[in-house]
Amino acid sequence: MRMRKKPNLPARMERCAAMLITDPASMRGRWRELFPSAREVRLEIGCGKGRFSAETAEQNPDVLYIALERVPDAMIIAMERCQAKGLTNTFFIDGDAALLRDYFAPGETDLIYLNFCDPWPGVKHARRRLTHEQFLILYRGILRDGGQIQFKSDNHDLFEWSLFQFPKAGFALSEVTRDLHANGVQGVMTDYEEKFHLLGTPINRCVGTKEAMDPEPVFKPIAGPASRPEAGRDAP
Repeated sequence: MRMRKKPNLPARMERCAAMLITDPASMRGRWRELFPSAREVRLEIGCGKGRFSAETAEQNPDVLYIALERVPDAMIIAMERCQAKGLTNTFFIDGDAALLRDYFAPGETDLIYLNFCDPWPGVKHARRRLTHEQFLILYRGILRDGGQIQFKSDNHDLFEWSLFQFPKAGFALSEVTRDLHANGVQGVMTDYEEKFHLLGTPINRCVGTKEAMDPEPVFKPIAGPASRPEAGRDAP
């Protein structure tokens, strides 16, 4: 199900223009200038309608949040949510995950969130998965040493497959769970996550921590677009 087209999208985007980074490549190495007092820079890849972005940023006012989303009809909802909360520590990119090394300098981010990315079923589509080894190597290039990726998925097959990808790209796994909310809701949910949690679908989660590798893995540029629009999973 695709995200419905939003009425008056250009006008709504204009009202949120202060949050939108229209030329992310120009910010490479300069993101902290947007929020000089930030103790961390965190990136969410595929923020959808932004419930997770807005609530997490609200809970951490001393952190700079960058949310990437390729579907403007989803991103506008995320931006309006942040605007309604009066957040000044959250900014948005309409861009492609495959180009993250063009947007961020080496070691510029502290934490990356991957929430409910497209599972791309089928062997022939494996390289498009945002937890494929090459994408994880891409993320290494913008994460500081010891930086983390926090990954959540409702898709059992994708999750189990991803657990083998993280170590290949130099990430140590921890906090691996196949039923995150078994004993009550843990952390901030996305809209999609809440919907499927209420249906009884187990939510998988793990944390990957960047470790030193010698030699450092060679990143092979990824042909875009990196993933098809995923916000439709949150569509009403």
